[in-house]
Amino acid sequence: MIEELQKRPFARPLFLWIAGIVLQVCFPLQKWSVCLLIPVSAVLLFSFCFSGKNARPQYYARWLWGALFSCIVVFMSIQMTAYAEQRLYAPHESGWLEQQARAVQIRMAHRLDNLRLSDDEKSILATITISYRQTMSREVLRKFSTAGVAHILSVSGFHVGILYGFLSFLFSGFSKRRFLKWVRIVLLLLALWAFAFIAGLSVSTVRATLMSSIYLAGQAFLRRPERHNTLAATAFLLLVYNPFYLFDIGFQLSFLAVLFIFWLQRPLSRLIEVRNPLLSTPWDVLTITVAAQVGTTFLCCYYFGVVSTVFLMSNLILSLLATALIPLAVMWMILPDGMSWFGALQWAVEYLTHGFVWVVDGFGTLPGATLSLRFDFVSLVCAYAFLGCLLLFFRYRQGRMLFVSLSILLGMLCRQIFYSGM
Repeated sequence: MIEELQKRPFARPLFLWIAGIVLQVCFPLQKWSVCLLIPVSAVLLFSFCFSGKNARPQYYARWLWGALFSCIVVFMSIQMTAYAEQRLYAPHESGWLEQQARAVQIRMAHRLDNLRLSDDEKSILATITISYRQTMSREVLRKFSTAGVAHILSVSGFHVGILYGFLSFLFSGFSKRRFLKWVRIVLLLLALWAFAFIAGLSVSTVRATLMSSIYLAGQAFLRRPERHNTLAATAFLLLVYNPFYLFDIGFQLSFLAVLFIFWLQRPLSRLIEVRNPLLSTPWDVLTITVAAQVGTTFLCCYYFGVVSTVFLMSNLILSLLATALIPLAVMWMILPDGMSWFGALQWAVEYLTHGFVWVVDGFGTLPGATLSLRFDFVSLVCAYAFLGCLLLFFRYRQGRMLFVSLSILLGMLCRQIFYSGM
């Protein structure tokens, strides 16, 4: 475990920052948190007063310096959370950049009126491309939830990933020389943040774009970015900006989904070796869907109390359609009308949107498409503890992890039987 944390230096400050947020929310400690600086001040004072002039921190004392660093991070987290609590009750005014992004988003949404689509189809297309949800009806939301594809309505990592892949393909010719590699990375960053701007700088879009930017920055300095460290760095930076993102449902669902995709997608894809390129893409989409669903099912049971039973097929079909629809629709909204092939692009967007909505309607009206299953907070924590220990067992083949996971499962069953009999 220590070696795993050393590979991911952002994981440690992230855990400490989250601990400070939880402490401040559960037990307001803004004033008492100053006590965390006492050992830091004492050690630094002792080092300067009683050590030699050329003395340096010794390697054997790394645990001491790590403890002092932990105290500083937790102190700063508590103070930032307290400051964020004060801002919650203050009148909030959007900044100039947010206002401009919102105006561009509305202008792009109005362009969709030129498409030969129904009102529901226009609202769905505006939502999955530029995160414009004002015209979305509750009935459409219910159908997406029933089909198990409600996450597609939130412009996040899935959408940014599609655009990243599309843009990487367009700029693939820039990878032959080192200078052109830098040009490619700059163009990708500009294009991704331009998309985030068009999407109104929504939290989920900024979160996914920031993660992609950190990944590209790692590539720019000729290093191979570690995926888990990139995810931890993104979460850390967002929680530094606003600690209360930790309690946002979208934040929790998106990061859990990405984390479990990192953990499970490769092992799942290796279960069946697919060499045919026509079949490898659907198989990858299927394994990504299963991994994300495993990571978010318990949280969905806690917040919504329902689980989709048709998510595998619906996600497979709609993910493939969205992979083509999203970049084409964004291109159609950005490009001017006078281009020679603009009409063909519009026809493709309309045709794909019709098919997309038809599939959602089909899965959203199936009988038995949802299963009612509600968790309380204790059950949620126990369920993820059981799942985490089980995954550690399969990864490291440690018998005690299997024993712990089965013990947690037994405890959950006993608890359920106890409360059922009351």
